[in-house]
Amino acid sequence: MRWLVAIVADTGMRLAEAAGLLREDIFQDEDGQWVARIVPHPWRSLKTESSKRLVPLVGSAQWAAERAHAQSAGSKFAFPRYNTTGKTNANSASAALNKWLKAYVPEGATMHSFRHSMRDRLRAVECPSDIADQIGGWQSDGVGQKYGQGYPLQILLGWLQRVALPSASRRAIQLGSERGEL
Repeated sequence: MRWLVAIVADTGMRLAEAAGLLREDIFQDEDGQWVARIVPHPWRSLKTESSKRLVPLVGSAQWAAERAHAQSAGSKFAFPRYNTTGKTNANSASAALNKWLKAYVPEGATMHSFRHSMRDRLRAVECPSDIADQIGGWQSDGVGQKYGQGYPLQILLGWLQRVALPSASRRAIQLGSERGEL
Protein backbone atom coordinates (compact mmCIF):
# COMPACT_ATOMS: atom_id res chain seq x y z
CA MET A 1 0.00 0.00 0.00
CA ARG A 2 2.86 2.39 0.83
CA TRP A 3 4.40 1.80 -2.58
CA LEU A 4 1.20 2.77 -4.35
CA VAL A 5 0.78 5.89 -2.22
CA ALA A 6 4.41 6.85 -2.88
CA ILE A 7 4.09 6.50 -6.65
CA VAL A 8 0.92 8.58 -6.77
CA ALA A 9 2.29 11.20 -4.35
CA ASP A 10 5.39 12.10 -6.36
CA THR A 11 3.96 11.73 -9.89
CA GLY A 12 0.37 13.00 -9.75
CA MET A 13 -0.80 9.81 -11.50
CA ARG A 14 -4.43 8.88 -11.20
CA LEU A 15 -4.82 6.03 -8.71
CA ALA A 16 -6.18 3.68 -11.39
CA GLU A 17 -3.20 4.48 -13.65
CA ALA A 18 -0.74 3.51 -10.94
CA ALA A 19 -2.69 0.53 -9.61
CA GLY A 20 -2.93 -0.99 -13.10
CA LEU A 21 0.79 -0.78 -13.88
CA LEU A 22 2.63 -3.89 -14.98
CA ARG A 23 6.05 -4.50 -13.49
CA GLU A 24 7.42 -4.05 -17.04
CA ASP A 25 5.70 -0.63 -17.23
CA ILE A 26 8.20 0.47 -14.59
CA PHE A 27 11.69 0.45 -16.04
CA GLN A 28 15.04 2.18 -16.14
CA ASP A 29 15.83 4.18 -19.26
CA GLU A 30 19.23 4.22 -20.98
CA ASP A 31 20.49 6.74 -18.37
CA GLY A 32 19.39 4.54 -15.46
CA GLN A 33 16.46 6.84 -14.59
CA TRP A 34 13.32 5.08 -13.36
CA VAL A 35 10.29 5.73 -15.59
CA ALA A 36 6.64 4.65 -15.61
CA ARG A 37 4.96 3.96 -18.94
CA ILE A 38 1.28 4.85 -18.69
CA VAL A 39 -0.60 3.08 -21.48
CA PRO A 40 -4.06 1.53 -21.75
CA HIS A 41 -4.33 -2.15 -20.89
CA PRO A 42 -7.25 -4.57 -21.21
CA TRP A 43 -7.68 -4.48 -17.41
CA ARG A 44 -7.41 -0.69 -17.09
CA SER A 45 -8.27 1.98 -19.62
CA LEU A 46 -7.07 5.58 -19.53
CA LYS A 47 -9.28 8.60 -19.03
CA THR A 48 -8.05 10.58 -22.07
CA GLU A 49 -5.62 10.23 -24.97
CA SER A 50 -3.26 12.66 -23.18
CA SER A 51 -3.18 10.24 -20.25
CA LYS A 52 -0.86 8.01 -22.31
CA ARG A 53 2.64 9.14 -21.33
CA LEU A 54 6.03 8.43 -19.79
CA VAL A 55 6.61 9.79 -16.29
CA PRO A 56 10.05 9.98 -14.65
CA LEU A 57 10.03 8.55 -11.14
CA VAL A 58 11.90 10.53 -8.50
CA GLY A 59 11.73 10.85 -4.74
CA SER A 60 9.22 8.51 -3.11
CA ALA A 61 8.02 7.36 -6.55
CA GLN A 62 11.50 6.04 -7.36
CA TRP A 63 11.69 4.34 -3.97
CA ALA A 64 8.36 2.61 -4.66
CA ALA A 65 9.28 1.71 -8.24
CA GLU A 66 12.46 -0.02 -7.13
CA ARG A 67 10.52 -2.12 -4.64
CA ALA A 68 7.62 -2.94 -6.96
CA HIS A 69 9.97 -3.87 -9.77
CA ALA A 70 12.14 -6.07 -7.55
CA GLN A 71 9.28 -8.07 -6.00
CA SER A 72 9.13 -11.77 -6.72
CA ALA A 73 7.92 -12.69 -10.17
CA GLY A 74 4.65 -14.15 -8.82
CA SER A 75 2.63 -11.56 -10.74
CA LYS A 76 3.08 -9.45 -13.82
CA PHE A 77 1.46 -6.54 -11.96
CA ALA A 78 3.36 -3.95 -9.94
CA PHE A 79 0.41 -3.89 -7.51
CA PRO A 80 -1.16 -7.37 -7.74
CA ARG A 81 -3.46 -6.79 -4.75
CA TYR A 82 -5.68 -4.60 -6.95
CA ASN A 83 -5.53 -6.73 -10.10
CA THR A 84 -7.03 -10.10 -9.19
CA THR A 85 -10.19 -10.19 -11.31
CA GLY A 86 -9.05 -9.28 -14.83
CA LYS A 87 -9.86 -5.62 -14.16
CA THR A 88 -7.92 -3.16 -12.00
CA ASN A 89 -10.04 -2.51 -8.94
CA ALA A 90 -9.27 1.17 -8.37
CA ASN A 91 -12.36 1.59 -6.17
CA SER A 92 -11.08 -1.08 -3.79
CA ALA A 93 -7.63 0.52 -3.83
CA SER A 94 -9.12 3.92 -3.12
CA ALA A 95 -11.23 2.69 -0.20
CA ALA A 96 -8.38 0.72 1.38
CA LEU A 97 -5.80 3.45 0.91
CA ASN A 98 -8.10 6.24 2.12
CA LYS A 99 -8.87 4.21 5.24
CA TRP A 100 -5.17 3.57 5.86
CA LEU A 101 -4.23 7.20 5.18
CA LYS A 102 -6.68 8.62 7.75
CA ALA A 103 -4.06 8.17 10.48
CA TYR A 104 -1.43 10.10 8.51
CA VAL A 105 -3.10 12.93 6.58
CA PRO A 106 -5.23 15.95 7.50
CA GLU A 107 -8.98 15.44 7.78
CA GLY A 108 -10.64 15.42 4.37
CA ALA A 109 -7.47 14.45 2.47
CA THR A 110 -7.77 11.43 0.18
CA MET A 111 -5.66 9.55 -2.33
CA HIS A 112 -6.97 11.88 -5.02
CA SER A 113 -5.59 14.80 -2.99
CA PHE A 114 -2.10 13.71 -4.02
CA ARG A 115 -3.01 14.38 -7.66
CA HIS A 116 -4.24 17.87 -6.82
CA SER A 117 -1.24 18.59 -4.62
CA MET A 118 1.14 17.59 -7.42
CA ARG A 119 -0.39 20.28 -9.60
CA ASP A 120 0.10 22.79 -6.76
CA ARG A 121 3.67 21.59 -6.18
CA LEU A 122 4.45 22.06 -9.89
CA ARG A 123 2.98 25.57 -9.76
CA ALA A 124 5.09 26.34 -6.67
CA VAL A 125 8.28 25.71 -8.65
CA GLU A 126 6.89 27.74 -11.59
CA CYS A 127 6.61 24.75 -13.91
CA PRO A 128 5.02 25.79 -17.23
CA SER A 129 1.44 24.52 -17.46
CA ASP A 130 2.03 22.52 -20.66
CA ILE A 131 4.82 20.58 -18.94
CA ALA A 132 2.65 20.06 -15.85
CA ASP A 133 -0.16 18.83 -18.14
CA GLN A 134 2.18 16.27 -19.69
CA ILE A 135 3.47 15.06 -16.32
CA GLY A 136 -0.02 14.55 -14.90
CA GLY A 137 -1.74 13.47 -18.09
CA TRP A 138 -4.06 16.44 -17.83
CA GLN A 139 -5.80 17.39 -21.04
CA SER A 140 -4.67 20.73 -22.50
CA ASP A 141 -7.07 23.16 -24.11
CA GLY A 142 -4.97 24.40 -27.04
CA VAL A 143 -4.97 22.68 -30.41
CA GLY A 144 -1.21 23.21 -30.64
CA GLN A 145 -0.70 21.12 -27.52
CA LYS A 146 -1.76 18.03 -29.44
CA TYR A 147 1.01 18.37 -32.05
CA GLY A 148 4.41 16.77 -31.70
CA GLN A 149 5.61 14.25 -29.19
CA GLY A 150 5.71 16.44 -26.12
CA TYR A 151 8.65 17.26 -23.92
CA PRO A 152 11.59 14.87 -23.62
CA LEU A 153 11.91 12.84 -20.42
CA GLN A 154 14.90 14.90 -19.26
CA ILE A 155 12.77 18.06 -19.16
CA LEU A 156 10.02 16.31 -17.19
CA LEU A 157 12.65 14.82 -14.90
CA GLY A 158 14.09 18.25 -14.13
CA TRP A 159 10.71 19.63 -13.04
CA LEU A 160 9.83 16.56 -11.00
CA GLN A 161 13.22 16.75 -9.27
CA ARG A 162 12.46 20.36 -8.33
CA VAL A 163 9.22 19.16 -6.75
CA ALA A 164 10.30 15.88 -5.15
CA LEU A 165 13.92 16.73 -4.33
CA PRO A 166 13.88 20.50 -3.74
CA SER A 167 17.20 20.86 -1.92
CA ALA A 168 19.09 18.65 -4.39
CA SER A 169 17.44 20.50 -7.26
CA ARG A 170 18.46 23.90 -5.92
CA ARG A 171 22.05 22.70 -5.58
CA ALA A 172 22.07 21.36 -9.16
CA ILE A 173 20.68 24.65 -10.44
CA GLN A 174 23.30 26.56 -8.48
CA LEU A 175 26.12 24.37 -9.85
CA GLY A 176 24.78 24.71 -13.40
CA SER A 177 24.63 28.47 -12.99
CA GLU A 178 28.19 28.62 -11.64
CA ARG A 179 29.39 26.64 -14.67
CA GLY A 180 27.50 28.89 -17.10
CA GLU A 181 25.20 26.00 -18.12
CA LEU A 182 21.96 27.78 -17.22
